[in-house]
Amino acid sequence: MTTARDTRTADLVGITLAHRVMRVDLHRLADAARAIADGAPCPDRRARALRTWLEHLEHEIHGHHTAEDDIAWPVIARHAGHAVDLDELSDDHGRLDPLLAAVREAAAAVVAASQGPARAQAAGVLADRLAVVRDEIDEHLDAEERDLFPVIERHVPADDWDAVVAQVQKSGPGLRFMLPRIVAVTTPQEWAGMRREAGPVVVLMERLLRGGYRRRCALVFGTS
Repeated sequence: MTTARDTRTADLVGITLAHRVMRVDLHRLADAARAIADGAPCPDRRARALRTWLEHLEHEIHGHHTAEDDIAWPVIARHAGHAVDLDELSDDHGRLDPLLAAVREAAAAVVAASQGPARAQAAGVLADRLAVVRDEIDEHLDAEERDLFPVIERHVPADDWDAVVAQVQKSGPGLRFMLPRIVAVTTPQEWAGMRREAGPVVVLMERLLRGGYRRRCALVFGTS
């Protein structure tokens, strides 16, 4: 008996959206810190909310890179080790860790500083460090999407990539932080596909989380 061969291409929508969320957050966090450094109001509540957002994002980025190193890369190497050098991408992950730690320290300094010139000065340091991380992440993700994604689509069976995605999702960040941010960066077509795949529970969760997310955005970024 012959079994039909799976002719699907690995679905990279999930990792694409994870990258997009990281990029968007780092750009707008750097902009928010720079605005505070330039004199935008930053009461204690905003400073704490900014630090909390950064803590969650740092955890998310570190978790994403760990999942790539430990879960995704071995599968890619097994099927396409001849077609791509994963060592350079893993080295990038290691170089980002101290940069993220420096951002964490700067965010804590913003919270500790008194309102006014001291907090603005601390925010300037944070903005500078976030700009470095932002640019490093952009360059790293550009390389992944340019050099690695076509290799995955060409060489990694869809079933194997589905297993990677399922395993990564088990250890991923909580939906309360992740889901509204993903929805905010999806196209209508992408969100429609997510709704079909995830079902009504995820749609309901997004609706329940939407108000809190918008309030946090208003506090941290001054936007909805």
